[in-house]
Amino acid sequence: MQAFYNRKTSSSKTVLNCLEIMRNRIKGISFVPCHPPVNSKDVEKLQEFIDNSKRMLVLTGAGISTESGIPDYRSKGIGLYAKGSSRPIQFKDFMCEEPVRKKYWARNYVGWPRFSSVKPNISHICLSNWEKRGKLFSLVTQNVDRLHHKSGSEKVIELHGTTYRVKCMSCGNKISRFLFQYILKSFNPDLQKETFEIHPDGDVKIDSGLEQGFQVAACERCGGILKPDVVFFGETVPKQRVEKIYQKVNNSDAVLSIGSSLEVYSSYRFVLAAVEQNKPVAVLNIGPTRADHFCSLKISAKCSEILSRIVLNNG
Repeated sequence: MQAFYNRKTSSSKTVLNCLEIMRNRIKGISFVPCHPPVNSKDVEKLQEFIDNSKRMLVLTGAGISTESGIPDYRSKGIGLYAKGSSRPIQFKDFMCEEPVRKKYWARNYVGWPRFSSVKPNISHICLSNWEKRGKLFSLVTQNVDRLHHKSGSEKVIELHGTTYRVKCMSCGNKISRFLFQYILKSFNPDLQKETFEIHPDGDVKIDSGLEQGFQVAACERCGGILKPDVVFFGETVPKQRVEKIYQKVNNSDAVLSIGSSLEVYSSYRFVLAAVEQNKPVAVLNIGPTRADHFCSLKISAKCSEILSRIVLNNG
């Protein structure tokens, strides 16, 4: 009878949690999927996992940034893919078709002020503190939002690059995205548009007429195509970066994946490498992941609610 009551209570809490999230979504302030309340046993298990590690590698995905107001791609009912037919621009299309580049940069230009002003949340701050305390050996993120840097983390490898730099695809020259925003503004002085919308990669939806009328600046050095220093869909992660992360996995003693479904192979391969080396792997993510069937520990919970309960020992 008690077990039934516990299940019923837990179910009721989950429903109430989801209703609260739905209210927040209507207000436009939450991108966190429905999730059960934090289980004390899960906290204990993650605490033990972390206590047993001396050189832990943490891999983060879009789910860690949803609490900062940036949506993810795949969450049921709330991610970018679930909300419509919108999909990220493909690398080949960006490089080969000028209208596609106009579309990308026009949307990114409008979305940049909001995207660049997003602040780190409790989870980012927790990981930054872990690094300062010597618990976190390396931090690999799939995100391009720079929130780990903003929270004070230094041992960060940006697997997919960052939107905070712009790169010439011909000569390799790189400039600040803030500087490029100023350049784009000088090319498009009449485009004054604000938005409260945001996508995982920083762009937003705007009128197609504004897209095609947008003027895109070329590289000042060589006239080449300028692209955010981000690995687009259909593009390959630089080999040197991949090898560096593999080395970090080799030198770690455990891997903790946070806020990622691990559906993208570019990150999933590092979890596979850890498993092949018989290293413990823990996964913290709302909803299923690609590693659920072989990880040492799987917890479905809101990132900040469980990470904030972890206590680092003095060892």
